[in-house]
Amino acid sequence: MKKMKKVTCVAFAAAALLSTSGAFAKTVEITMTAREVDVATNGKAVGGADTMAAWTFDGTIPGKPVRVNEGDTVDFTLINPPENKNSHAMDFHAAQVNVLDEFAPVKPGEQKHFKFEAKVPGVFMYHCGASPMVQHIARGMYGVIIVEPKDRKNYPKADREYVLVQQEYFPDVENYGAMLNDANAWKGSLINGKVLHYDPVHDPNGGHDVLEALPGERVRIFFLNANVNLPVALHPIASIWDRVYINGNPKNTLYGIQTYNVAVAEADTFDIVTPKDKDVAGIAIVDHSMNAALRGAITVLVSKKDADPKKGHGEQIILK
Repeated sequence: MKKMKKVTCVAFAAAALLSTSGAFAKTVEITMTAREVDVATNGKAVGGADTMAAWTFDGTIPGKPVRVNEGDTVDFTLINPPENKNSHAMDFHAAQVNVLDEFAPVKPGEQKHFKFEAKVPGVFMYHCGASPMVQHIARGMYGVIIVEPKDRKNYPKADREYVLVQQEYFPDVENYGAMLNDANAWKGSLINGKVLHYDPVHDPNGGHDVLEALPGERVRIFFLNANVNLPVALHPIASIWDRVYINGNPKNTLYGIQTYNVAVAEADTFDIVTPKDKDVAGIAIVDHSMNAALRGAITVLVSKKDADPKKGHGEQIILK
């Protein structure tokens, strides 16, 4: 009889736990609008133009970061305004759906609505899947969706977080055939939509912003390789990755990594701890493929005692 009571208690406890965990799952409504607009790219730094005739989600390159918890339902709507000239679509790499339905192209003047459960934790690419896909991505229709893990046992809390998205810069965005076949068609690397975006050292146009942190802080980088053709050898100059979470999943953790190769369309999470013993320290996060690094794929992270408290938090996990 006592054994029966014990089994019953365990069953009730398990049911209560499942019920409680299910209660935390929620529906997250996300709406994006396809915008065909000119966007500043700092392309002159590599012999291109200051602006690009871009296709975007909500007018920015990359699109806004989407952040949900494992188990949440994403309730998504894509609007394609009638003034656009092209069909657009949404492909969430975090979704397990019917590619012929949810990810189908949306004509100008129409919209698409679908739902999916974020079942797998990590950091994933999203992008336009309309044809020709290479052109829609190269013109700027991509971004990151972060699915926070339920199990955080191997996932220490970060002091600051930043999103970095790398993409090849094509000055001639009309010639999508060259994007597929000509290795010389790309002339630079965009980081969050701009060449040398966070590299005032090498930018001939005067420099832009830098990432900031306090000495000794754990900085978490959500990194997406949105290139259409090339892998990225992500390396922190003057430091070592404390942890690399493959696909952003804490179950896939590497420790003490100097360089990690990020495949096309892959997204990973990288932790770096800034030096405690230095009042000011600079770390350069680069694509160690020199043809990419010296044409834009360099991001400077500065740790200092007067670091901007807003950077790396809230909307400033991606610096515009």
